[in-house]
Amino acid sequence: MKLATWNINSLTVRLPQVLDWLAANPVDVLALQELKLTDDKFPHTAFAQAGYSSQCFGQKTYNGVALTSRTPAVAVVKNIPGFDDDMARVISATFPLLGNAANDSSKDSVLPNINKGLRVIGAYFPNGQEPGSDKFEYKMAWLSGLRAWLRTELQTYPNLVLMGDYNITFDDADVWDPEGMRDQIHCTDEERYHLQSLIALGLTDAHRLFAQPPKSYSWWDYRDMAFRRNRGMRIDHILVSKTLKPLVSACHIDKTPRKNERPSDHAPVVLELALATA
Repeated sequence: MKLATWNINSLTVRLPQVLDWLAANPVDVLALQELKLTDDKFPHTAFAQAGYSSQCFGQKTYNGVALTSRTPAVAVVKNIPGFDDDMARVISATFPLLGNAANDSSKDSVLPNINKGLRVIGAYFPNGQEPGSDKFEYKMAWLSGLRAWLRTELQTYPNLVLMGDYNITFDDADVWDPEGMRDQIHCTDEERYHLQSLIALGLTDAHRLFAQPPKSYSWWDYRDMAFRRNRGMRIDHILVSKTLKPLVSACHIDKTPRKNERPSDHAPVVLELALATA
Protein backbone atom coordinates (compact mmCIF):
# COMPACT_ATOMS: atom_id res chain seq x y z
CA MET A 1 0.00 0.00 0.00
CA LYS A 2 1.41 3.39 -0.98
CA LEU A 3 0.61 6.82 0.41
CA ALA A 4 2.05 10.19 -0.54
CA THR A 5 1.94 13.82 0.46
CA TRP A 6 2.52 16.81 -1.80
CA ASN A 7 2.18 20.55 -1.33
CA ILE A 8 1.26 21.49 -4.89
CA ASN A 9 1.12 25.29 -4.36
CA SER A 10 -2.11 25.85 -6.34
CA LEU A 11 -4.15 22.97 -7.69
CA THR A 12 -5.60 25.26 -10.37
CA VAL A 13 -2.12 25.77 -11.82
CA ARG A 14 -0.78 22.26 -11.29
CA LEU A 15 -3.71 19.87 -11.75
CA PRO A 16 -2.17 18.39 -14.94
CA GLN A 17 1.08 17.76 -13.08
CA VAL A 18 -0.74 16.01 -10.23
CA LEU A 19 -2.71 13.81 -12.63
CA ASP A 20 0.42 12.96 -14.59
CA TRP A 21 2.23 12.07 -11.38
CA LEU A 22 -0.63 9.84 -10.23
CA ALA A 23 -0.63 8.07 -13.60
CA ALA A 24 3.07 7.31 -13.19
CA ASN A 25 2.83 6.70 -9.43
CA PRO A 26 -0.56 5.12 -8.66
CA VAL A 27 -0.53 5.57 -4.90
CA ASP A 28 -3.52 4.47 -2.84
CA VAL A 29 -3.87 7.76 -0.96
CA LEU A 30 -2.47 11.19 -1.86
CA ALA A 31 -2.64 14.11 0.57
CA LEU A 32 -2.47 17.52 -1.08
CA GLN A 33 -1.77 20.88 0.52
CA GLU A 34 -2.08 24.51 -0.59
CA LEU A 35 -4.96 23.92 -2.98
CA LYS A 36 -5.66 27.67 -3.02
CA LEU A 37 -9.26 27.17 -4.18
CA THR A 38 -12.70 26.82 -2.66
CA ASP A 39 -14.53 23.51 -2.43
CA ASP A 40 -16.85 24.32 -5.34
CA LYS A 41 -13.80 24.70 -7.60
CA PHE A 42 -12.22 21.36 -6.68
CA PRO A 43 -11.79 19.15 -9.79
CA HIS A 44 -13.58 16.03 -8.49
CA THR A 45 -14.41 14.90 -12.02
CA ALA A 46 -10.81 15.01 -13.21
CA PHE A 47 -9.70 12.87 -10.28
CA ALA A 48 -12.62 10.49 -10.74
CA GLN A 49 -11.64 9.97 -14.36
CA ALA A 50 -8.17 9.06 -13.11
CA GLY A 51 -9.69 6.49 -10.73
CA TYR A 52 -9.60 8.53 -7.54
CA SER A 53 -12.23 9.58 -5.03
CA SER A 54 -11.64 12.97 -3.39
CA GLN A 55 -12.34 14.75 -0.15
CA CYS A 56 -11.41 18.42 0.01
CA PHE A 57 -11.35 21.31 2.44
CA GLY A 58 -10.62 24.44 0.47
CA GLN A 59 -10.13 28.14 1.00
CA LYS A 60 -9.95 31.00 -1.47
CA THR A 61 -6.41 32.14 -2.34
CA TYR A 62 -4.70 30.46 0.63
CA ASN A 63 -4.32 27.08 2.32
CA GLY A 64 -6.65 24.20 1.41
CA VAL A 65 -6.09 20.46 1.82
CA ALA A 66 -7.43 17.31 0.17
CA LEU A 67 -7.24 13.53 0.27
CA THR A 68 -7.56 11.64 -2.99
CA SER A 69 -7.80 7.87 -2.82
CA ARG A 70 -8.51 4.70 -4.77
CA THR A 71 -11.12 3.66 -2.20
CA PRO A 72 -13.70 6.07 -0.78
CA ALA A 73 -12.91 7.77 2.50
CA VAL A 74 -15.10 7.42 5.57
CA ALA A 75 -15.27 9.30 8.88
CA VAL A 76 -13.99 12.51 7.32
CA VAL A 77 -13.07 15.30 9.74
CA LYS A 78 -11.95 18.81 8.79
CA ASN A 79 -9.50 20.85 10.87
CA ILE A 80 -8.60 20.12 14.49
CA PRO A 81 -11.63 19.36 16.67
CA GLY A 82 -11.63 21.62 19.69
CA PHE A 83 -9.28 24.18 18.16
CA ASP A 84 -11.01 27.29 16.83
CA ASP A 85 -9.50 28.04 13.42
CA ASP A 86 -10.80 29.72 10.27
CA MET A 87 -7.96 28.35 8.13
CA ALA A 88 -8.41 25.20 6.01
CA ARG A 89 -5.40 23.22 7.20
CA VAL A 90 -6.33 19.65 8.15
CA ILE A 91 -8.38 16.85 6.64
CA SER A 92 -8.65 13.37 8.14
CA ALA A 93 -10.29 10.19 6.92
CA THR A 94 -10.25 6.43 7.34
CA PHE A 95 -9.44 3.97 4.57
CA PRO A 96 -9.49 0.17 4.44
CA LEU A 97 -6.16 -1.50 4.96
CA LEU A 98 -5.62 -2.91 1.50
CA GLY A 99 -4.11 -6.27 0.79
CA ASN A 100 -3.50 -9.61 2.44
CA ALA A 101 -2.76 -8.27 5.91
CA ALA A 102 -6.33 -7.01 6.23
CA ASN A 103 -7.60 -10.59 6.12
CA ASP A 104 -4.67 -12.40 7.74
CA SER A 105 -5.22 -13.20 11.41
CA SER A 106 -1.48 -13.74 11.81
CA LYS A 107 -1.09 -9.99 11.41
CA ASP A 108 -3.30 -9.19 14.38
CA SER A 109 -0.31 -8.68 16.67
CA VAL A 110 1.02 -6.06 14.24
CA LEU A 111 -2.28 -4.46 13.24
CA PRO A 112 -4.69 -4.33 16.16
CA ASN A 113 -8.22 -3.17 15.45
CA ILE A 114 -7.90 -3.88 11.74
CA ASN A 115 -11.62 -3.22 11.36
CA LYS A 116 -10.92 0.42 12.18
CA GLY A 117 -8.80 0.70 9.07
CA LEU A 118 -6.05 3.18 8.35
CA ARG A 119 -6.49 6.70 9.67
CA VAL A 120 -4.83 9.28 7.43
CA ILE A 121 -4.39 12.89 8.48
CA GLY A 122 -3.28 15.32 5.80
CA ALA A 123 -2.10 18.65 7.20
CA TYR A 124 -0.73 21.99 6.11
CA PHE A 125 1.05 23.31 9.18
CA PRO A 126 1.20 27.12 9.59
CA ASN A 127 4.31 28.79 8.20
CA GLY A 128 4.79 31.09 11.17
CA GLN A 129 6.43 33.91 9.20
CA GLU A 130 9.13 34.74 11.75
CA PRO A 131 9.82 34.18 15.47
CA GLY A 132 8.08 36.73 17.64
CA SER A 133 5.36 37.54 15.13
CA ASP A 134 1.62 37.06 15.62
CA LYS A 135 1.73 34.32 12.99
CA PHE A 136 4.43 32.53 14.95
CA GLU A 137 2.29 32.63 18.09
CA TYR A 138 -0.61 31.22 16.07
CA LYS A 139 1.69 28.42 14.88
CA MET A 140 2.65 27.56 18.45
CA ALA A 141 -1.01 27.46 19.53
CA TRP A 142 -1.95 25.41 16.48
CA LEU A 143 0.80 22.88 17.18
CA SER A 144 -0.36 22.54 20.79
CA GLY A 145 -3.92 21.98 19.60
CA LEU A 146 -2.76 19.37 17.09
CA ARG A 147 -0.80 17.45 19.72
CA ALA A 148 -3.68 17.41 22.19
CA TRP A 149 -6.05 16.11 19.52
CA LEU A 150 -3.61 13.51 18.19
CA ARG A 151 -3.21 12.06 21.66
CA THR A 152 -6.87 11.05 21.68
CA GLU A 153 -6.95 10.24 17.96
CA LEU A 154 -4.22 7.64 18.41
CA GLN A 155 -6.29 5.93 21.08
CA THR A 156 -9.19 5.62 18.66
CA TYR A 157 -7.13 4.87 15.55
CA PRO A 158 -3.95 2.90 16.35
CA ASN A 159 -3.13 2.60 12.64
CA LEU A 160 -2.47 6.26 11.91
CA VAL A 161 -0.43 8.28 9.43
CA LEU A 162 0.13 12.03 9.81
CA MET A 163 1.54 13.52 6.63
CA GLY A 164 1.83 16.89 4.98
CA ASP A 165 3.79 20.11 4.83
CA TYR A 166 4.97 20.59 8.41
CA ASN A 167 6.92 23.80 7.80
CA ILE A 168 9.42 22.51 10.39
CA THR A 169 12.77 20.78 10.07
CA PHE A 170 13.83 18.09 12.53
CA ASP A 171 17.46 19.16 12.82
CA ASP A 172 20.48 20.48 10.92
CA ALA A 173 20.49 17.52 8.52
CA ASP A 174 17.21 18.84 7.10
CA VAL A 175 18.68 22.23 6.18
CA TRP A 176 21.11 23.13 3.40
CA ASP A 177 22.63 25.96 5.50
CA PRO A 178 22.14 25.05 9.18
CA GLU A 179 24.18 27.93 10.56
CA GLY A 180 22.62 30.52 8.30
CA MET A 181 19.12 29.29 9.17
CA ARG A 182 19.69 28.81 12.87
CA ASP A 183 16.84 30.31 14.89
CA GLN A 184 15.07 31.27 11.68
CA ILE A 185 11.56 30.13 10.76
CA HIS A 186 11.27 26.34 10.21
CA CYS A 187 14.43 25.86 12.30
CA THR A 188 13.69 27.37 15.72
CA ASP A 189 13.98 25.43 18.96
CA GLU A 190 10.31 26.18 19.67
CA GLU A 191 9.12 24.61 16.42
CA ARG A 192 11.37 21.60 16.78
CA TYR A 193 10.16 21.09 20.34
CA HIS A 194 6.62 20.74 19.05
CA LEU A 195 7.75 18.35 16.31
CA GLN A 196 9.54 16.18 18.86
CA SER A 197 6.42 16.31 21.02
CA LEU A 198 4.54 14.59 18.19
CA ILE A 199 7.24 11.93 18.12
CA ALA A 200 6.79 11.52 21.88
CA LEU A 201 3.16 10.54 21.29
CA GLY A 202 4.48 7.35 19.69
CA LEU A 203 4.92 8.53 16.10
CA THR A 204 7.97 7.84 13.93
CA ASP A 205 9.54 9.76 11.05
CA ALA A 206 9.18 7.19 8.25
CA HIS A 207 11.84 8.84 6.09
CA ARG A 208 14.54 8.21 8.66
CA LEU A 209 13.73 4.55 9.05
CA PHE A 210 15.95 4.09 5.99
CA ALA A 211 19.34 5.25 4.83
CA GLN A 212 18.81 8.31 2.67
CA PRO A 213 21.12 10.28 0.37
CA PRO A 214 22.78 13.23 2.08
CA LYS A 215 21.02 16.55 1.67
CA SER A 216 17.61 14.98 1.02
CA TYR A 217 15.21 17.90 0.86
CA SER A 218 11.53 18.30 -0.08
CA TRP A 219 11.34 22.08 -0.60
CA TRP A 220 13.46 24.53 -2.55
CA ASP A 221 12.94 28.27 -2.99
CA TYR A 222 12.09 29.42 -6.50
CA ARG A 223 14.83 32.04 -6.27
CA ASP A 224 18.60 31.88 -6.79
CA MET A 225 18.49 28.53 -8.62
CA ALA A 226 17.96 26.88 -5.25
CA PHE A 227 16.73 23.59 -6.69
CA ARG A 228 19.57 23.30 -9.18
CA ARG A 229 22.05 24.02 -6.37
CA ASN A 230 20.12 21.76 -3.95
CA ARG A 231 19.72 24.53 -1.43
CA GLY A 232 16.59 23.26 0.24
CA MET A 233 14.98 21.98 3.41
CA ARG A 234 13.09 18.85 4.40
CA ILE A 235 9.83 20.22 5.75
CA ASP A 236 7.38 17.66 4.29
CA HIS A 237 7.10 14.67 6.58
CA ILE A 238 5.24 11.40 7.05
CA LEU A 239 4.88 10.19 10.63
CA VAL A 240 3.49 6.73 11.37
CA SER A 241 2.06 5.24 14.55
CA LYS A 242 3.93 2.53 16.43
CA THR A 243 1.60 -0.20 15.12
CA LEU A 244 2.40 0.76 11.52
CA LYS A 245 6.14 1.24 12.01
CA PRO A 246 7.00 -2.47 11.50
CA LEU A 247 5.15 -2.43 8.18
CA VAL A 248 6.95 0.55 6.66
CA SER A 249 8.96 -0.88 3.77
CA ALA A 250 10.15 2.34 2.10
CA CYS A 251 9.91 6.12 2.24
CA HIS A 252 11.45 8.50 -0.25
CA ILE A 253 11.25 12.00 -1.70
CA ASP A 254 10.42 12.10 -5.41
CA LYS A 255 12.30 15.10 -6.79
CA THR A 256 11.20 14.45 -10.38
CA PRO A 257 8.15 16.80 -10.39
CA ARG A 258 10.34 19.65 -9.13
CA LYS A 259 12.00 19.57 -12.56
CA ASN A 260 8.73 20.31 -14.34
CA GLU A 261 7.99 23.58 -16.05
CA ARG A 262 6.20 25.81 -13.52
CA PRO A 263 6.61 23.27 -10.71
CA SER A 264 5.50 23.42 -7.14
CA ASP A 265 8.31 24.43 -4.83
CA HIS A 266 7.71 21.15 -2.95
CA ALA A 267 8.31 17.54 -4.00
CA PRO A 268 6.11 14.55 -3.11
CA VAL A 269 7.08 12.25 -0.25
CA VAL A 270 6.03 8.62 -0.73
CA LEU A 271 5.43 5.97 1.93
CA GLU A 272 5.17 2.23 1.28
CA LEU A 273 3.55 -0.19 3.70
CA ALA A 274 4.20 -3.90 3.36
CA LEU A 275 0.64 -4.83 2.46
CA ALA A 276 0.13 -6.67 -0.82
CA THR A 277 -2.47 -4.56 -2.60
CA ALA A 278 -5.58 -6.50 -3.52
